[in-house]
Amino acid sequence: MIVTPDDTLPDVLKIEPRVFGDSRGFFFEVFQQERYSTSGLSQAFVQDNVSRSSRGTLRGLHFQLVRPQAKLIQVIRGEIFDVAVDVRKSSPTFGHWMGCRLSDVNHHQLYVPAGFAHGFCVISETADVLYKCTDYYFPQHERCLLWNDPAVGIAWPLEDFPILSAKDQQGQTLANLESFD
Repeated sequence: MIVTPDDTLPDVLKIEPRVFGDSRGFFFEVFQQERYSTSGLSQAFVQDNVSRSSRGTLRGLHFQLVRPQAKLIQVIRGEIFDVAVDVRKSSPTFGHWMGCRLSDVNHHQLYVPAGFAHGFCVISETADVLYKCTDYYFPQHERCLLWNDPAVGIAWPLEDFPILSAKDQQGQTLANLESFD
């Protein structure tokens, strides 16, 4: 397993698991607590989620203000452009973002720590995304950063306006976002 801090947001980690492949297919460990702890990811994960989305869907950018969640994201079918944005107001990288492609071909994972908004857009026909969380989901504590806030300037790889939930359409700009101090 190779763990690499992101150049822009060093708290966000790109993880490349060791994949064993042959003519039958492939095998890799999605998560193994001891190996992840040795790599600096010692937080306990308490909830696993799966989402399925069609091409052009954009989910996010979400975070929980109270009981914040770190997330370990990977794609089990399809391809996404995955994004993390630092929403910690006291951070020197506040408002900065990073993005990377996760797919069922590269098997890469992204670790997004608490204090970061997370979202993704689907660039394949469909995508199944699996993500582990370090705390439970509390909808009353969820906040949403507007996906196209010009102050953040995310370069989404979209050809058309994305498919958004009603909640995501109501995201707040970074300037108006209730966030971490």
